[in-house]
Formats: sequence, C-alpha cells, structure tokens
Amino acid sequence: MPQDTPDRAAWRDRVLPPVQDLGGGVWSIPVPIPDNPLRYTLVYLLESTSGPVLVDTGWDDPSGREILASGIAAAGFALSDVHGVLITHHHPDHHGLSAHVQETSGAWIAMHEAEASVVRAIRDVPTEKWIGRMARSMRAAGVPQDHLDGLASWGGDSENGPATLGAAVPDRELVHGESAGVPGRELRVMWTPGHTPGHVCLYLDEKPKTRLLSGDHLLPTITPVVSLYPENPGDEPTDPLGDFLDSLERIAALAPEEILPAHQYRFADAPGRVRALLDHHAERLADLHGQLRDEPLTLWQAAQGMHWNRPWSELGFLARHLAVSEAAAHLRRLVKTGLAEAVTDEEPIRYHAR
Repeated sequence: MPQDTPDRAAWRDRVLPPVQDLGGGVWSIPVPIPDNPLRYTLVYLLESTSGPVLVDTGWDDPSGREILASGIAAAGFALSDVHGVLITHHHPDHHGLSAHVQETSGAWIAMHEAEASVVRAIRDVPTEKWIGRMARSMRAAGVPQDHLDGLASWGGDSENGPATLGAAVPDRELVHGESAGVPGRELRVMWTPGHTPGHVCLYLDEKPKTRLLSGDHLLPTITPVVSLYPENPGDEPTDPLGDFLDSLERIAALAPEEILPAHQYRFADAPGRVRALLDHHAERLADLHGQLRDEPLTLWQAAQGMHWNRPWSELGFLARHLAVSEAAAHLRRLVKTGLAEAVTDEEPIRYHAR
C-alpha cells in the first residue's frame, strides 16, 4: 500500500498540503489555482550553489504571490534570492508567476523552444484575432452556435487561451538530453511533448534516489489533457497524442525511482503508471474508431460520444471546449495511423472509419 505522505493526505482530504522538505535540497511549495478542481500547483525549489532554482511558479494572483514567497521563506530563502526558473510548460498555473519572480529577483527563465514559440505567438496575436481564428476552426468542426457565442464573452481561463498573454518570454532554452543549467545539480532535460508541444520533464540523477519532476506529463491518478497544437499554414499536421504516447514510453524506459508531479502528490512506479495511461488511450481510440464505423461524425459529435468524468449535459463551457480539443487529438491519431479519414470538401468536416 502506498505511503500516506503529507501531500497524498492533503489531496485526499481536499486541503492545501504543507511546504515540504523532500530531502536532497528539494522543496515542494503548493500554490493555489483559483476556482479549479486541481486546487494547486506543486512548485519545486531546488537548492543550488548559486541560489534557489524554481521548477514552475504557479498561478499569478495576489494570494499566489504571497504563498509562493512564504513557501520560499520556509525553505530558508527570499523571493529575491531566486537564481533561475525552469518552466515545464506555458500554461498559466505553471508559468503564471514567472514574470513576477523575474522582476523581483532578476532570475533567468528557461523553457523548451517549442514552448517558447507558443508563448511568443500568443503574445503577438490580439485576443480578438485569436478568438476569431478559434471560432472559424470550431465552426468547421460542427460546433453549434450557442457554444461559439460563448467565445465572445469568454474570460480567458483556458489552458491555451488569452490568460497566457502576459506571460514572460523565456531567456534561456531547455534542450532535450542536456543539463537544465542548475549549478551543482545533476538535472537533465527530457522533452515530453503531448500535453503541450514543448512540455519537459526534469530528471534529477542524484543519490539517494533518482527523481523525475514530471510537470503535467505524468500524474498519479489524472490523465492530462492532450489537445491539438497550434499549426502554421503548410506545416505537416501535428499528432499530439502520438507525441504523448511516445513520450510516455521514454519515461517508462528511464524508470525514475520517484515522480514529483505538478499536481496531486509524489509517487513511485513510473512504468506502471505509464502502462495504465497507454491502456487508457488505447481504449479511447478503439471506442472512437468503433463509433466512426457506425456512422461518420463531426468533431463535435465525436466529443459528445466520448467518455468524460461527467455526462456531456453536465459539462460547462470550458470543460466542453477542452473535451472537443482532446477529441480532436484522438481523431488526428486515428487519421495518422490510417484508421480514419477526414472529408474536408464541405463543412462541417466529417470523419469516416477506414
């Protein structure tokens, strides 16, 4: 039976876990996410010979700023002491406080180039244009008008939306297989695309045990959202679910002794968790392919037919938006593997089984 650690107990009891000294110069600092079932992001502080380095920063609001600063203080440092920030991916519950940390401390910010390009693209596109582009895409997917109307009043709290417009642009690059640049630490970058195109995990290859700071890539009980990435005209269509599955295989082969995720609680047996996720997506793909055999479906219809944590009728605007995006990734995987095809000569686009 898994050990009932403070972070596991806090998740079970639906309370904010304490700041924890995890040993070996690693600290865990929970930063709340307002009005979100995930409740908090686990920010990790790594002690280094040049000062503390953070892995992610948490959601930017007054409470988050205060709690992050007090967590750093509990580890024996001040926010102004932070030497650098390693970002697993650009979502606001991970990258949100980066600009604040940099302004206070002068810390560098590092991110994979594929992720940094998303940050730059979002900052460069006006919100109205960004939403208009999304509306055109969703209209072609058979999304009904009442959902499209919701985009106009949307507050931008999606993982990929306008909430990231104020995010800091990184000034360092994280490269797969290379050192993450934390002075005095054996920390290596593992590129793990899927949840986002430039998501990274960080492999701490030190005694007494190897650890993987896994961001959202590998969580103990939650399956991260895998949705279509932004595409440039003329690019080869992306396959984020294929990327995610391949990334999982790499982590299973690495077999770290402990996983330090960005949400929930730390755990062991990475290969076992990877197997569960691979099986989960294989079942979803098989089920979706079976539905396409029965009849051609639009993306919206496919999303309605997939299984979510609540019935479709109970999903709100954001939950449906994310469900459609994840359904799109599964349909793209079926197309990439030759099990489906999209008929694009009329709208809405429909998918057929092959």
